[in-house]
Amino acid sequence: MNKDEIYQHLTKQGISYEVTEHKAVYNMAEVNSVKLPYPEWNAKNLFVRDDKKKNYYVITVKGDKRVDLKSLRKQHGLRALSFASADKLFAVMELLPGSVTPLGILNDEEHQVHLYLDSEFKGEKIGIHPNDNTATIWMKTDDLIKIIQKHGNEANFTDI
Repeated sequence: MNKDEIYQHLTKQGISYEVTEHKAVYNMAEVNSVKLPYPEWNAKNLFVRDDKKKNYYVITVKGDKRVDLKSLRKQHGLRALSFASADKLFAVMELLPGSVTPLGILNDEEHQVHLYLDSEFKGEKIGIHPNDNTATIWMKTDDLIKIIQKHGNEANFTDI
């Protein structure tokens, strides 16, 4: 799904959302140059894989938070984790670097990506790209988990 298809999908699912259009941002350092209505709920998203390159994960945390992959691995009984390649990002979620988002999981036809969403977002809203880094969608995190699970992928809140 591209950006417009994401909007259509959310609307069709009855999910409320707000859109902020902005210049393309490729990393969290560039986000500071964009005026966002809810900067405290803006998310950072990492696309990682295990050492066998068989399991893929999107890890979503607040934008200023650091992610300890070793700790997350131990907490969930996972194999060693590292960042997946740009080629694999496109092959699995049809996304380009700088556009990683949990909504990219809706392009995962093989249901191989698991979403770990930081518990700090539970019951709150979240700001994520709509599969394009020129906009941010603000939506309830419970709705995000619901649509990812409805698609057939695993999605859970966890302490990161």
